[in-house]
Amino acid sequence: MLLAVILFLGCYMDRIQIREIKPSELHLLEDFLYEAVFQKEGEPPLPKTIIDEPSIRNYIGDWGRPDDICLVALIDGRCIGAVWTRLLSGDIKGYGYINDFTPEFAISLYKEYRGKGIGTVLMRSMIQKLKKHGCSQASLSVQKDNLAYQLYKKLGFKVVAELHDDYLMALDLSEENPGK
Repeated sequence: MLLAVILFLGCYMDRIQIREIKPSELHLLEDFLYEAVFQKEGEPPLPKTIIDEPSIRNYIGDWGRPDDICLVALIDGRCIGAVWTRLLSGDIKGYGYINDFTPEFAISLYKEYRGKGIGTVLMRSMIQKLKKHGCSQASLSVQKDNLAYQLYKKLGFKVVAELHDDYLMALDLSEENPGK
């Protein structure tokens, strides 16, 4: 069984490509935003209109600001996931808001590609990109029972605040090897 999982993962990792999102792909941000909304297993799916709530729409609305960055993961030319960062410093702050100068992460993969290491590759790629842009830290918010919390800890994110259902986490990008 373990060998089959390794072979399955290996076949994806050989074919994965990470690059910046193209203007012709920006419409995919709505799909990825919906996929980024944490939904507990066994509960009815949230309606797609959840992404129209201002606190959620803020993560992609008016995409193309100077500090907006989005990387996509492709397998055989098909976008299967995205990671993006944005400064959410307006009237509506992001769930992972720390200050007006800290970009906030959002990441999602289509369900069938989760748990295969692709999210780790996306996150590490974005961390390197943020370092090149001169960012000193990055943040995110994750619900406590989201399995992605373990990924974020492994990448070096630290809990800076504990809220009712989620953690506010930050990554110090000035460290020697953040996101290793």
